[in-house]
Amino acid sequence: MSTLSQITLEERLQSLKNRWESYAKDGRFEQFVEFTVTVNSLAEYFNRSRLPGLMRLCQGLENAAIAKLGDQNSHPITKQEMLSIQHQIEALAGSVSTASPPAKDRRTKQTQKPSDSSWIKPRAVWVVSQPDRQEMVEGLSLQLQFFGFQALLKHWGDEIHTRDFPLAVLFIPSGKTTRQEEFAYISAIRASCPTSQLLYLGEQTAMEPLVALMRAGIDVAIPSEDQPSMVLNSILNLVQTEETEKSRVLVVEDSRVAVEVIQRTLEQQGIDTYAINDPGQLLEALESYQPDLILMDMYMPHFNGVEATRVLRQMPAYNSLPIVYVSGESEISMQVEALRLGGDQFLGKPFNPVLLAAIVKTKIERFRDIQRSTSLDGLTGLLNHTAAKSQLRHLAEHASVNSVLTVAMIDIDHFKSVNDTYGHPVGDQVIRGLAWLLKGRLRSSDLIGRYGGEEFLIALPGVDPEQAKSVIDRIRKDFSTLPHAHPGGAVYATFSAGLASFPTFHTAISLTEAADNALLEAKRLGRNRVEEATG
Repeated sequence: MSTLSQITLEERLQSLKNRWESYAKDGRFEQFVEFTVTVNSLAEYFNRSRLPGLMRLCQGLENAAIAKLGDQNSHPITKQEMLSIQHQIEALAGSVSTASPPAKDRRTKQTQKPSDSSWIKPRAVWVVSQPDRQEMVEGLSLQLQFFGFQALLKHWGDEIHTRDFPLAVLFIPSGKTTRQEEFAYISAIRASCPTSQLLYLGEQTAMEPLVALMRAGIDVAIPSEDQPSMVLNSILNLVQTEETEKSRVLVVEDSRVAVEVIQRTLEQQGIDTYAINDPGQLLEALESYQPDLILMDMYMPHFNGVEATRVLRQMPAYNSLPIVYVSGESEISMQVEALRLGGDQFLGKPFNPVLLAAIVKTKIERFRDIQRSTSLDGLTGLLNHTAAKSQLRHLAEHASVNSVLTVAMIDIDHFKSVNDTYGHPVGDQVIRGLAWLLKGRLRSSDLIGRYGGEEFLIALPGVDPEQAKSVIDRIRKDFSTLPHAHPGGAVYATFSAGLASFPTFHTAISLTEAADNALLEAKRLGRNRVEEATG
């Protein structure tokens, strides 16, 4: 049986059609609920896969379905309502069919393992601009080409050919305000390219024009001070294939029927669940299962959910873990008290399964964002100074006498002059460019951290100094040719690096100090080079 991550897009669509056909035949409310949950799951898949046009189509279908969930007695819905939903399903399926690459191309176009075997993303990027923005366009094109994208220049109003859909479309307006014909052109491309990400590189900062851009089909509006670094970051994210860790929900509920409904609903969203019917087992289940969220019934044997939550909130390991109450409690004062004493949300029984899934996913996402924010650098997404030092200490303490571990300290050359000449936004872009290059060239098992400012800490387990020098030197050469785009064109930068290895230096502190001294030696010898520390 396929796991959720292995289900193809075609299988997801077929499941949607099957559930709709079952409802259209029998008209039972329970079948309509299952159909709505499937639509919600597909919308979430499009969102997670960064397919904004398809997500919008699916959300329209989802909204139409949710509007019919309120009253069980209104089912089966009218023939006209059924026909409307049927047309939306067909429009969604048609957009997926026309936008999907042919099966024969999936073998030839695949350059890296995709997250869904049914979808191979294109790597073409359209840049819609006027001739007077040529310098900026050239700088962006150079950066995109360096990371393996094909930049295709188009002008506002050019005829749209949709035989090959682009990964993204960048709109660069000629003026400070968007003209009416530009809005119309954005809408036309949105309709013709349902899977493409549309980015607007303008100077709009007021709410009204930004909302108008979103209504026209823009997915991301990037203000002038964040260009073009955010452009490259957004496009690189579109082809990111890293699998996110599966979410885990601990269900504390003594009703078998409620547990079955909850587990079936969350399973369709790719969320793993584990259920216990006795809150007395809560601490043991938390320790073994390590959930991202607890769904807690308010009233259970021995003690209630509020009492269980009060206990958890006194424990440092669980004081920020999201807790959502699921209960038939209708007394508002009791609900308020439950939230005041540590709960995050209250969901009444019987619950809407789509609302349940939305609450669970949102709470888990925010919880994980908070967890990540404590260990990741905000500018680059790499490990921050504290987390990098901690992981290096762990690597050094667990290295055996026969193992090898090489540490590198990297520093961007003459970085202050980059900031002074081109401004801090361009300096930030240079730092991000090196971070992206390190993530792209090194292994997932390697430690990559931003040590501070323009300095980076790298640790390569199982790599001896000679191999490490070859790897870092190749990255150094690549970085020196990486264009960092700005409104006036492109700027280039270099870095220097120092290496130290275990067991010659056997602690995290001595490895870092030795690598830093080797870095200083590389700078004394003229920069843009890699030097190795000796014992």
